[in-house]
This record gives sequence, C-alpha cells and structure tokens, in this order.
Amino acid sequence: MTQTPHPIESLLQKRILILDGAMGTMVQRYKLTEADYRGERFKDWPRDLKGNNDLLVLTKPEVIKAIHCEYLAAGADIIETDTFGANATTLKAYGMESLNYELNVAGAKLAREACDEYATADKPRFVAGVLGPTDKTATISPDVNDPAARNITFDQLVADYADATRGLMDGGADLILIETIFDTLNAKAAIFAVKSVFAERGTSLPIMISGTITDASGRTLTGQVTEAFYNSLAHANPISIGLNCALGAEELRQYVEEMSRVANCYVSAHPNAGLPNPLAETGYDDTPENMSGHIKEWAASGFLNIIGGCCGTSPAFIKAIADVVKDMPPRKIPQNPVECRLSGLEPFNIGDSSLFVNVGERANVTGSAKFKRLVLEGKYDEALEVAKQQVETGAQVIDINMDEAMLDGEAAMVKFLHLIASEPDISKVPLMIDSSKWSIIEAGLKCVQGKSIVNSISLKEGEENFIKYAKLVRQYGAAAVVMAFDEAGQADTYKRKIDICKRSYDILVDKVGFPPEDIIFDPNIFAIATGIEEHNNYAVDFINATAWIRKNLPYAKVSGGVSNVSFSFRGNEPVREAIHTVFLYHAIKAGMNMGIVNAGQLGVYEEIPKDLRDAVEDVVLNRHPDAGEKLVKMAESVKGGGKEQVEDLEWRKGTVQERLTHALVRGITTYIVEDTEEARLQAKFPVEVIEGPLMTGMNFVGDLFGAGKMFLPQVVKSARVMKQAVAHLIPYIEAEKLRSGDTSTKGKIVMATVKGDVHDIGKNLVGIIFESNGFEVEDLGVKVPPEDIAKAAAASRPDFIGLSGLLVRSCEQMTVTARELAKAGLACPLLVGGAALTPKFTETNIVPNYKGPVFYAKDAMEGLNYALQKVSAA
Repeated sequence: MTQTPHPIESLLQKRILILDGAMGTMVQRYKLTEADYRGERFKDWPRDLKGNNDLLVLTKPEVIKAIHCEYLAAGADIIETDTFGANATTLKAYGMESLNYELNVAGAKLAREACDEYATADKPRFVAGVLGPTDKTATISPDVNDPAARNITFDQLVADYADATRGLMDGGADLILIETIFDTLNAKAAIFAVKSVFAERGTSLPIMISGTITDASGRTLTGQVTEAFYNSLAHANPISIGLNCALGAEELRQYVEEMSRVANCYVSAHPNAGLPNPLAETGYDDTPENMSGHIKEWAASGFLNIIGGCCGTSPAFIKAIADVVKDMPPRKIPQNPVECRLSGLEPFNIGDSSLFVNVGERANVTGSAKFKRLVLEGKYDEALEVAKQQVETGAQVIDINMDEAMLDGEAAMVKFLHLIASEPDISKVPLMIDSSKWSIIEAGLKCVQGKSIVNSISLKEGEENFIKYAKLVRQYGAAAVVMAFDEAGQADTYKRKIDICKRSYDILVDKVGFPPEDIIFDPNIFAIATGIEEHNNYAVDFINATAWIRKNLPYAKVSGGVSNVSFSFRGNEPVREAIHTVFLYHAIKAGMNMGIVNAGQLGVYEEIPKDLRDAVEDVVLNRHPDAGEKLVKMAESVKGGGKEQVEDLEWRKGTVQERLTHALVRGITTYIVEDTEEARLQAKFPVEVIEGPLMTGMNFVGDLFGAGKMFLPQVVKSARVMKQAVAHLIPYIEAEKLRSGDTSTKGKIVMATVKGDVHDIGKNLVGIIFESNGFEVEDLGVKVPPEDIAKAAAASRPDFIGLSGLLVRSCEQMTVTARELAKAGLACPLLVGGAALTPKFTETNIVPNYKGPVFYAKDAMEGLNYALQKVSAA
C-alpha cells in the first residue's frame, strides 16, 4: 500500500482548511419538483423520488455541480460529494439499492470536475467522498420489547460501504469522509470496509471522521461521550476527526474543545447554522456573521484544523467563516501520553501511571458455574446482572466468554453483547471478548461500538495465522491479549515466557504495525502448591517475566487470569482470596497492569491474618520446599464462604412511589412486579397505578432526559421497565373492565414516523406509553409516505393520529401529511412531535392544513395527557 504523504497534509500544517456547507439547504433553493428528481431515466419509477438528493447527481448533475462551484467560490478547500445517502441501506426506501456504486462514482466525478475548475497552484481543491451514517443503527434495537434485536448487521454495513467506497475512489475522490456518525459501530463497519477496499487495491486515501452529538447529555445517539468516540475510531489513523450536525456553533463548542484535547490527529468541525427552526428559510436561525464570530473564537482558542458548515449553512456562511480564520494559525496536534485507550460509553485509558485494572471474570461460562447455568437456561436477564455486579464491585473491564460445548458460542456471544449494549450501567466500561475460537471473537467484535480487548491471540498456530488475526483485531479497532504460547506449547518457565513475548512483540510491531500500547501480554498464570515440585516456581516465573516485559518491551501491558494461581485450593474461598491478594501484591509491584479477577472478592494485603499471609507468601514466592504442604495443613482450619456480595438496597426503604421512580430511572426490573403489585393494592382501580405512580416516574425520566442527565439507551431501558410493570397490571385492568362491563379501550391512535426521517425510537416510546394507558396503538413504522398514513387512518378511523419526526425536513413532511389527511376527510385530533418541531411551526404551518385539532407535544407524556383529557371530556 502506498505511503506517500498526501498533498493535503502539508496544507494542514500551514493553515486552517475550509470545508463546504450544507447540500440540502442549497438544493431547497432550486425548488425542484418530483419530475426534476426523476429525470428521463426514472420517469416511470414506481416510488416517489422527491427528497432523494443523492439521485440528483444523475438526474440534475448541473444543479449539484453549480452548488459545488458556489462553495468553491466562497473559499472552500474541500468539497463533499453529494453521496450522503448513496448507500444501499438508505436507498432501499426508494427501491434503488442497485445504484449504490453508480451514484458514488457520479457524485465524486461532479465534485472532481468542480474542484479541478477552481484549483490553482496556490490553492488546490480536494474532493471528500462522503459515506453517510445510513438510516439504520447496529447498536440499538428497533424493537423496544427485544433489546437483542437488530435490523442491520456489521457485515451488511461493510458490504454496503465497500461498494460505496469503490465508487468514490473510481470517481476521483481525494479523501474519504465518514460523517454524521450517530452510531460508532456503524462507523467501525465503514472503517473496516474502507480499509478492506484500500487493501484490495493496494492504495489508500486519507480518512476523515466526523461524529454527531445528539442531545443535551453530550453524547452520540448510542450513548458515547466525545473521548470514548475518539478512542473507538482512532484505529482508522484518520487524517482528521471531528464533530458535525445536530448542534449550532454555540452548543457544539465544548465538544469540539474536548476533541481538540484528546485527538492525536487534525480536528474538524462543521456545525449547523444554530438550532433547528422550521419556520426559517433554511430551517435554522443563525446568521453568517454570528456563526463566524463563534468560529473565530474557536480558532483563536486553538481548536481547529478544518472548519465548515452543516445543516442550514450556505455559501455566505462559508465565506464568512473563511474570512475570519484566514490569518489564524491551525491547531497544533497535542503530544498526549502513549496509552492504551479503550472505551465503552465512557473512555478508559491505561498508561504508566494508571492503577491496577480489574477485569471482571464472572461473565464467563468457563469460570463461573452460575453464569454458565444462566446462559444455558437462556436466562440472559439474570446473566446480565452478573456482569452488572462485577462493574458495581469495581471491575473496570468486563471479560465475556461463551466457550461451552453445549452452547452455540457465536450466537450466545452476539446475543449477550447486544443485550449489554442496552444496559448503560454495564456498557459504560470496555469489554474483553474472550474465546479460544476466532469465530466467536470475530462475531463479538462485530457487536461492540467501543474499543474492546480481544482475549486472545498467540503464536500457537504459527506466525501466518498470528499475523492474520492481529491484522483483523486492528481492523476491528481492538486491543489484544497475547498469550505466551507458541508452536511448542504454553510457556511455563521464565525463559520461555520472555522469549515468546519478545518474538510476538517484534512481529506485531515490526510486521503488523500493531500499536505497542495495545499489546497486553499474558505470560500464563499457573496453579501453585499442587504437590508437584516443577509447579512451585510458577508464580515467581510470572512475576519475574512481568518485570522483564515492562522493562524491555516498551508500552506493552501485562495481564493474566488471577484465579488460576489458587486452583489447588478450590472450595476454600478464604485461602484462595489470600493467595490472589498476595500474588497481586507482588505482581503489581513488578509491573502487572491488569488481571482477570472477581473484583468483589479481593482482599487487602495488610488485613490478611499474619500467619495466613506468611504461609501464602512462602508459597507464592517459593521460599521453602515444603511451603505448599504447610499451607494445605493451615487451610483445613481456614474455612468460610469468602466475601459475601451485598447489594445496596437502601432505596427499598422508600415509599412505593419512590421505589417505582428509582426502578424506572435506573432500569431495574428485579422488584418491579412486587412494587407494582403493592401500588395496585393501594389504588382503587388498577389503571390508577399507570396514571399515577408509574406516570410520575416516567415524567421524572423525561425531565432528566430533557436536562441531559439521562441519555437514550437509559431511556429505552426505562421504557422496558415500564412495559414490565404494565404487563403485570393488564390482567387486573381487563378483569376490572369485565366486572364493570366496560370492555372498550380508551381509544385508538394511528402513529407513524413521517417520510424522509430515519429514527423511530421516540415513536416507539410513545406507543408503549399509550398502550400502557389503555389505548389501542396501530404503528405504521418509519419513513411512511403521507398518502400511506392517510390511507391507513381512513381505514382505521382512529380517535387520534400521531406524527413523529427528528429532522428539520420532517416538519415540512408533517405539513404535507396534514394536508393529505384533510383530503381524506379526517378530522380527529392530530398529535405531532419531534426534535426539530416547534409550537410556532405547528401553529403556522400544520394547523392551517388540517381540518381537526392539532396538538404539539414536546414529549410523550404531554401527548398522553392531552389524549386522556380528550377522552375524559368526550
């Protein structure tokens, strides 16, 4: 693969480069019709095509090129291709999956032509081939009732992105820009695809990466904070990484500052023109003068290498930005310490000054009889509690192992990791994907948005396979545990341990290009005090090998399965705990960075009774030939069950309202039926539990989410708790209806996420809440055309219609849909909501186009309360 520096690199060292602005904003100005989008080639296409801006590279190429030229004239150095949605996953909505490659070629060619016309020797122009996020998420379930479900796989995304990348390269792109990333796992699939295409072609282009912060919590849609996002994607070795979309310059500043602090590459940003306002001409309120003022301060603060605009920004914005930064120096890449930078939802960095890292061992079918039983019985909810308990008791990384003969290891690993993704209390920490089978490891790597650790790879199958797996680990964006294991077997002596680790290190660093800070050696912890003389020095050999590795193999880490050392004393937990504590005391002093342990069952060295500690130390350090026999004798008098895991149940002392609210906020299902039943017995009618304490709890969840104190995966989890509580109440509610003779529902609502939008998570929550309160819900799905909504509503004659949408363009679609509903003769109350929608837009644009009452709901609770009031008044 070619390694010649790209021309853009020298420019980035000299000045801040200018990225272009929004494509959609400019396309709107042309007021294109359905016929314009179709052109001659697609005039008889069976689906509506208006809004498919990527198709315009074929049907209106002169419009797209003209837009590129306007941005170039405004001062843009980098032009983004009009290929944001040109991927088979997104194109499926139009029945145009087969155009993936063609659209990307055409999009890149148009941008190439425009850039070549404006390029000069002093000011070259560059084409950034855009890979958009698709309209699917690989991390969040599309079904709130099944957190393990997914509607897109990693492999599907890779195939899709690979075709798009080939098209962009063949069309003449200079760079690949993976942008508007709301799900880091989607972006990891894009990186995997791009790197695979580079490998197949023997050449490469610089990669730009840009994520999007979606709410007040400062996280991506799938829950990652900025530094965790960076850690997850740094393996791409991007030329730049940054943030775009969702927020205006004022709101985005703190996150750009954070990215500038942590990124070991250039930093980009292209914010929206302020927050959404569907009444504004562009859908946004900011002005070029105001936005450029913010950007000037960013540049003065040293945050920027590349700056441009996203939604709502026009050439006027880009010119204003270019003018204010033209004489300002670019950001200097910081000299951050070399560390192993891992991530879950939160970042976790391991450097020379880090304390010992506890890797929780209990979510392992080979190491925990309880976990194995739960997984084999399919009790995954209880198995998740095992992993959660490890985090609560101090594990900073969770080891996951599904190696069991009676288990489909790949399926079990995928399901458990999917479930973990829905549990923020667990997924906040990095994961260690542990298996002796590469197929299980690889299946796991395709499920994790954070930067995880593979446990393990080794030389046992020879150098060829070792290199193959190491390259894949790197391409998936993980660190690796490397076992001291070669073609001759596991290393059991000090000499064998250091020889194999040295050989492995040299291959990884010199041949693979694996970052040394992401290498974690496991020099093999074996059982001591077994009665076999050759085993007596196993702990000493490990400790000495650890010291050698840390001194001679720069930045490499050392880990190991600590419980192995005490295997001879299984069944006697106090002695095992003492052995683990003493062993770690000496191994950590020698440089051991991390270990797979039961974090809740580690003792304190000084608190071990002196006679037991001395006896254990004699064994661990092999100080006497008969040390093992003495410890065996002592062990007979040291009995007990080890440390008891104590769950903090202080919250259980609260009132039933306090307990229900706590369970909803924390996503705890353990006591929800018990507490819901208590609330039912206190209420006159079972439905009052939903209308009262449960809704009070969910309102609190809504307030925390709105204030940025909860984020989406947590809210989805709260919804599942609500669902379980309601499921308990339903039989009682139905029985009450039969007793009273009232078997009707409170009413029916037909719901849909409008055409052009991609997210229906909010709508799903609304559906659960309405169903929980006795309404019949007909959910039409996502990206539903106006005529389909009108047709379904006309057939169902519901009491309410609900429209949901996240994006600015959704607001206009709600207007169109309201008009279509009115044409169909519908006049029932219309409930509308979404992130970009405002009360003013509702009043001025939607209300005049509908015959019945229109209610703007800022959240699900407001919509429900409105519906309940209407029902009560009827």
